[in-house]
Amino acid sequence: MARRPLPSILSTGSAQIARGRELARTAADSATDVLHPLITITRGLRRLASAGRRRWAETPKDRRGPLLFLAASLILVVVLVPYGPLLAVVTLMAAAAWQGRDRTPPAPDGPDESQIQRLQVLYEALVPYFSTADDPAPLYAHGGDWETVFPTQEFDDSGRVARLVIRYPAFFPDGEAAPRARIEQLLAAKSGRGREYLFVWDEEGNELTLSVLTPLPTDFSAQRFVTAPGETVLGFTDPSRVQRTLPLAHGEDRRDVPPVVWRTGIRSTEPHLLAVGQPGSGTSTLLRSIALQALRHGEVLVIEGGGTGEYACLTGRDGVLGVEVGLAGALAALEWAVQETERRLVAANDARQAGDPPPDDTKHPLWILVDRPTAFTHLADTDGHKDPQSLLQVPLRHGRAVGVTVVVAEQFDALDSLSDAVRQHTRARVALGPASREQLEAVLGAPPHTTPVDHTPPGRGYARLGSGPVHRLQVPATPDPYDDATSDAHRQAVLDLLPPRSLPSDTETLPPVPVEVVLTKPADADGGHPDAVDTVDTKPADTDADAADAAAADPVRAEQVSSAGG
Repeated sequence: MARRPLPSILSTGSAQIARGRELARTAADSATDVLHPLITITRGLRRLASAGRRRWAETPKDRRGPLLFLAASLILVVVLVPYGPLLAVVTLMAAAAWQGRDRTPPAPDGPDESQIQRLQVLYEALVPYFSTADDPAPLYAHGGDWETVFPTQEFDDSGRVARLVIRYPAFFPDGEAAPRARIEQLLAAKSGRGREYLFVWDEEGNELTLSVLTPLPTDFSAQRFVTAPGETVLGFTDPSRVQRTLPLAHGEDRRDVPPVVWRTGIRSTEPHLLAVGQPGSGTSTLLRSIALQALRHGEVLVIEGGGTGEYACLTGRDGVLGVEVGLAGALAALEWAVQETERRLVAANDARQAGDPPPDDTKHPLWILVDRPTAFTHLADTDGHKDPQSLLQVPLRHGRAVGVTVVVAEQFDALDSLSDAVRQHTRARVALGPASREQLEAVLGAPPHTTPVDHTPPGRGYARLGSGPVHRLQVPATPDPYDDATSDAHRQAVLDLLPPRSLPSDTETLPPVPVEVVLTKPADADGGHPDAVDTVDTKPADTDADAADAAAADPVRAEQVSSAGG
């Protein structure tokens, strides 16, 4: 079938709009250039009028009469003098042009003395790394000229380097990680600590670009993100690193912020996540944020090894299968998770062999969130129980095919205690809090593209999804709403996202059902059967069968009634 061509208004409309915008912009620039003298004179007349009004307001009232007489005399003289009005207009226009000139001080052509000193210090610090004794024409030498190697330099308001382009010799091994890390560490220390720097290496042109990154926003709280099922927002990053933005509520305003989106499901290449951080770095905040997003489309099972009650707000909520803080409860919950994963695998396999689609219950997302599993390892070894980490192997290995996702959070000091299954099958990685470059590379599998800082706000770190690039990350504020230190705004934001509480089954009351109470004698001494001695009818005779059925259906109630009757 031939495809119908688009209407000309649709195929050429965007090009015409762009051409019209360009013409309008060119016309506006030309008009500004032509009318610049008129704009200057108008601005000067306005300033002269303002100065005259101020002078008149500052003049005492007893002197305003003589001042008016003097002004009138001057006007009369100008009118009577030959060419007086013409000379007065020319003088007024000249004064207006002088007063309306642009008084903005011109930008300095180059760095000032303090900035030159900073650049010279950077140049001298790079000499040992970018120079050799047998170089016939060295770019770097003690006492050399920094202008030949720093073609572009920008400074912030405090006088520190904001952007710098550095030329380096071709023999420098810029393809090796260790020499590059030494240069980046040196430049970060000499340019000013406490800031995050981005380094871009142009290996073909032998140039290194240093840029200061703006801090990521920390004032975004938990909220409903515009995402599809199977997408989880881990946090927010730099605009230049991702090609997608999310509209977020920031007070009464809305802003578009670039997110780090983690995709799970049967086609995900990184179905499970490992988050590592220092105490207080925000790993529990990340897990709460993931749990609130997962409850929109699936069910959540929480295993907390810290025992601090960070997830008590999820207890009893719709979709929350359990929040376990003890070793026995954690083992029971994870054993159930293993059985559920195996059941889903068998059901999905049977459906595929029969040529049917997988059952819906095998595609319903199940999230297993485990916070500090190594805390249970020591308890299990002491009590002789199974390590809960060994039960994570089945959901980690086979969970992707049946909608089971595992998220593990641990601290840096206990990273070596994680099992091999957790390390091998958690391809999505998050590192939060202050950490060295070696620690970040051990967790993420690649060094970060920026210099880590010593002091970071909670929830700040790096994320890497599979073999992708390393992103700066800021987790949205998702604190424990039951914590007294939580602000009212953040507490209310989390409470608004929590699903309603489920009604426990033991609170349901059954209507009273009349039953027949039988009084029995104790057994005879010779072992004979007791004889029924009395019968009390508490209902009409035609409801005997219904009462018997009710008593049989509720054995606990029948036992209570029998005990009361005996």
